[in-house]
Amino acid sequence: MSSSRITVLLLNWNGWQDSVKCIESLKSLTYPNYEIVVLDNASTDDSVARIREAHPDVTLVETGANLGFAGGNNVGIRYALDRGADYIWLLNNDTVVDCNALTALVENAEADSKVGVIGSVIYDMHVPTRIQAWGGGRVDLWLGISRHFDGPISNEKIDYITGASFLVRSEVFRQIGLLDDCFFMYWEDADFCLRARRAGWKISVASTSKIFHKESASVGQRSSRLDIYFNASAVKFFRRHAPIPLFPILTGVGGRILKRIFKGDWKRAMAVLQGMSNGLVGTRGF
Repeated sequence: MSSSRITVLLLNWNGWQDSVKCIESLKSLTYPNYEIVVLDNASTDDSVARIREAHPDVTLVETGANLGFAGGNNVGIRYALDRGADYIWLLNNDTVVDCNALTALVENAEADSKVGVIGSVIYDMHVPTRIQAWGGGRVDLWLGISRHFDGPISNEKIDYITGASFLVRSEVFRQIGLLDDCFFMYWEDADFCLRARRAGWKISVASTSKIFHKESASVGQRSSRLDIYFNASAVKFFRRHAPIPLFPILTGVGGRILKRIFKGDWKRAMAVLQGMSNGLVGTRGF
């Protein structure tokens, strides 16, 4: 078994119950050489005290503010790089991991030195036989949309690994930089993977690495806030990566607005529009 040193990063914001359960599952991993680091993004629900009480042996770093997904994880990535981690595993705190999940990720990475980003198969925590994402998904740079794959697919067809379970070789961070914190939430994983690919790194899915995901615990299902975050980041992403940025921005945002209007949900339709506006002017956060 590999002896590579792994740092596991859990980003917490007002979700200590999920984080405690995730840490419990991580402590059952079969992989021998890893450190768990919890990053608290200025929670207001007593998360820091609760997590320290439940798991006093786990490193907890307070970021000092709600830095978003990319900004909060970047605090942990710097911590891990400074301490010589060979790989860094970004893991959503609203997950439970299979005991062999990390071993499978590392074995996949070490089978090919050009593999830089590796994902797990993400299952629905409530319906464990249902696949939420086969590692990641594909981005349409013309239609302004992305979609997760829900079954086996060749690595070459995957554009990005979902940030729910995201193992990265430390060399990749040193070469292309950290997550771009202009993305407060969403699309930072796709942006990072496209940058890694352009730098010559491969993306891979470890099919036997299983993660069970609660999904959207930090913002709530079907929320207007989620729409603002998602569309602001989408606009920033397509401005950076699309051949003709205006086209995917208008088609993607327009489609999401129409979908909500057809459902009679004007509040969320306006949230999509606000997200587009925020993305165009470069607003971070909510």
